[in-house]
Amino acid sequence: MAHDPLVENRIADVLTAQGVQADPVKMFGGMAFMVRGNMCVGITNKGDFMVRFNAERHAEVSEWPGAKPITMGKGDTKGFLFVDAEAVGNKKSLEKWVKLSLEHVLTLPPKVKKAKAKKSGSKGK
Repeated sequence: MAHDPLVENRIADVLTAQGVQADPVKMFGGMAFMVRGNMCVGITNKGDFMVRFNAERHAEVSEWPGAKPITMGKGDTKGFLFVDAEAVGNKKSLEKWVKLSLEHVLTLPPKVKKAKAKKSGSKGK
């Protein structure tokens, strides 16, 4: 199942309402929203809402309604969770998760995009 573009719009609207510039980037077959170059929240190609937050709060936030672990390799990916669609189904609940992410992401140093290196070729030789 593909992600819903309307959910992308809802996420973008909540981020804008929080006063942050978020850049959408295609990722996970869906869309991630980058704040100062750092991944904040997103939606996967399966329609899962994904949130990034302070890893020190992982045990606490994992208990919130709708939270689901993200596993890569051995165990949970600390500081990242999937969230059921129902748990972000209204504006207030979506704002809760976005604010959680922004509390962490805005403490991270900005990431500057690296310029792509020009390909040097031996054309004409």
